[in-house]
Amino acid sequence: MDIITPKGVKLGSKQNYREVIKDFLVKALDSGIADAAFLPVKVPSGDSYAWMLIRDRKVLEMSDIITPIMPVNAANAVKRLTRKGNGKYRTCVLVRPCEIRALTELIKLNQVHSEDLFLITYDCPGAVPMQDFIKDPEGKGSDFNSAFMSGEYNSDIMKSICGTCTEFGRTSSDMHISETDSDLYLVPVTEKGNSFITDCGLKAEEDMKPAEDSFSAALSVRKEKRTKVFTETAASVDGMQNLNKVFEKCIGCHNCGSVCPICYCRQCFFDSSVNEQNSDYKLLRASKKGALSFPEDKLMFHIGRMTHMSLSCVSCGLCSDACPVDIPVASVFSYMASQTQEAFDYRAGNSTGDPLPMRDYKEEELGQLGQLGELVKSVDRQEGLDA
Repeated sequence: MDIITPKGVKLGSKQNYREVIKDFLVKALDSGIADAAFLPVKVPSGDSYAWMLIRDRKVLEMSDIITPIMPVNAANAVKRLTRKGNGKYRTCVLVRPCEIRALTELIKLNQVHSEDLFLITYDCPGAVPMQDFIKDPEGKGSDFNSAFMSGEYNSDIMKSICGTCTEFGRTSSDMHISETDSDLYLVPVTEKGNSFITDCGLKAEEDMKPAEDSFSAALSVRKEKRTKVFTETAASVDGMQNLNKVFEKCIGCHNCGSVCPICYCRQCFFDSSVNEQNSDYKLLRASKKGALSFPEDKLMFHIGRMTHMSLSCVSCGLCSDACPVDIPVASVFSYMASQTQEAFDYRAGNSTGDPLPMRDYKEEELGQLGQLGELVKSVDRQEGLDA
């Protein structure tokens, strides 16, 4: 990815952020640079949002652009949009930083085709917990707007996992919307984003240092909270007994896996016939152990899922949103992801150019196995010369 020196285009006043961003997208569509926008639109009941591919300017006006909640991780929505390959529309996609990072991981896993997408992110204050929003959509929506316009990145109305996120600014998108106390700026991040802005007749000439200074102040608070929460989480999951206690309320619904953008398998092993136990086996276990359900069974699912996706976890928090018994799944998985990613010197969603640790290997990482591979290659080369 070619990173552009951070200079921005002033879009307008942050007080009218939805209108300002809509005007920019309409300009892109009217100029023919983009054919469509992929955005969240509020459902008729008013308590959630649905992602829509929009070409009609009137429908674009109905979209909320930046939503108080994450009913789904947008990476999942984009995956469905591009599942058959590149489409016929060049599409602007506006998402949260954690969503673009999940999308970046899915691109590496060949789950998303992004050639015809213009990916845009924004400085994210967080997201309101789903259940809180459903109870009071208007009130929580107003609270979110106030937090966004005031630049409050550590508001108590947001999901707890958002308070520990340190990747809430410019990341692996093509363009990023940064903010100062009063204005919004569009910053190109890649050559693709830079070309998009230039084709719109705009020039990235504004100094972004004020926005970066504001962001740095918020980031230091987030880092401090992250350290505190992760220390507490580490103590709570230390050892099998503690881990069993954390997940003891689990009812085995697998909602956390269903909403996770990184759990991309069409058929999860834990929901497959291979893992299914017939009635005879269940009765045999019950007669020996005196129960049909055991804590280890539930824990095996969570450990298996953690092993499968922790290197690509972006801490979006949807797993906790989807849990019907309020297990702090996001806190546990986010902590474990921080440990595994640090061990592999890897940051999920940082760049499509970063190889996935458990899929792409370097021979020097393989020790004696790598040396054996080099020996086999040298023998093959020699035999080729002799022939």
